[in-house]
Amino acid sequence: MPEIQERPFGAYVVEVAFLGDTAVFALGDGSVRRMTGDGEGATTVHAGAILAAARSRDGESLITGGDDGLVARTDAGGTVATIAQRKGKWIDQIAAGPNDAVAFAAGRRAEVRLGDGRERAFDLPRAVGGVAFAPKGLRLAVARYDGATLWWAGTDADPVAFEWKGAHIAVAFSPDGKYLLTAMQDNQLHGWRLDDGKDMRMSGYPAKPRSLSWSAKGRFLATSGANAAVLWPFHHKDGPQGKPPLQLGAREVLVTRVACHPKEELLAIGYQDGMVMAVRFADAEEVLLRRPGGGPVSALAWDDRGGRLAYGTEEGAAGIVTIA
Repeated sequence: MPEIQERPFGAYVVEVAFLGDTAVFALGDGSVRRMTGDGEGATTVHAGAILAAARSRDGESLITGGDDGLVARTDAGGTVATIAQRKGKWIDQIAAGPNDAVAFAAGRRAEVRLGDGRERAFDLPRAVGGVAFAPKGLRLAVARYDGATLWWAGTDADPVAFEWKGAHIAVAFSPDGKYLLTAMQDNQLHGWRLDDGKDMRMSGYPAKPRSLSWSAKGRFLATSGANAAVLWPFHHKDGPQGKPPLQLGAREVLVTRVACHPKEELLAIGYQDGMVMAVRFADAEEVLLRRPGGGPVSALAWDDRGGRLAYGTEEGAAGIVTIA
């Protein structure tokens, strides 16, 4: 079994990321913990709970939002910088964009703070379900009730709306920028091809597919929400329409998190019972990375080289797996 370095952090692990060689863990108690091969550290960032987090595009910091209304940036050394403060608001959506742009949302308002300090706000009639930047440029997608809306954060261009009935609770662009995907409250994915607005519906999940991860070359979208990781093929002309998904790592418990390897067609899968497994796309060969225990897996992330995987659970177990 691969080498594991694990610690009991005692709080829900909201997100994990690698900043260089340092694994950083955003916790429900408002702190950001750090683990390296040489030691550990902790920084209290928020006065309350961290609700959302994302690694910056340059890989130098972890951006967090909390129920104290703070949006902050923490680097690998534990230095904290304030991005925005919205007193009385719960910042429960975060996305990192190019050139230090950050998107965040509270309630029915999504906001973007650009790297030069300019800010834009976008108001919706109902709560924001998710935010994501396009792979290139400052185009922001906002998941909402009955669909998703695209805004150009750096200009006053009119927004573009994509409609589909129901509550959309997460959003992601494909790496090539051709598709927009959302996860839905009613246990399915929905997608649109951006050049012509063509709809795609991906259903059959027993639970909400909250975790989405694109494979290294953008050929597959891996998702949680079933008792196997479900990978939809996007390397065909019409995306996944009419094509069966790959299903990897099938077990009797739900998949709660997925993380595609940064260089190979290999998937890390976290389960409701705390198990973590790596599975190869080509032949479905499985390698056990962590045995069950410690609550459902709530966070997974590879380092940029693909040699280490960090994980966290709802009960506060957190660690790093070094893979030969």
